Amino acid sequence: MPKQEIINPWWKQLWPWLLISGPAIAMLGCAITIWLAFTSYPDLSIRDGVLKQGLKVEQVRK
Repeated sequence: MPKQEIINPWWKQLWPWLLISGPAIAMLGCAITIWLAFTSYPDLSIRDGVLKQGLKVEQVRK
C-alpha cells in the first residue's frame, strides 16, 4: 500500500508567498512615493507678476 502525501494548504507553502511578494513590494513603494509627493513637495503658488504658459514661466514686466 503506497504512502499518502500530506498536502499543506496553499498559505503554508513557500511559492505563493514568493510570487505575491514582488507585486506587494511594488504597491507599497508606490504608496510611499505618492504619500511623499503629497506631503513633502506641495505645489507652490506662483508669485504676483509671474505668468505661467504651459511649461514656461515668465516674469511679467510692468
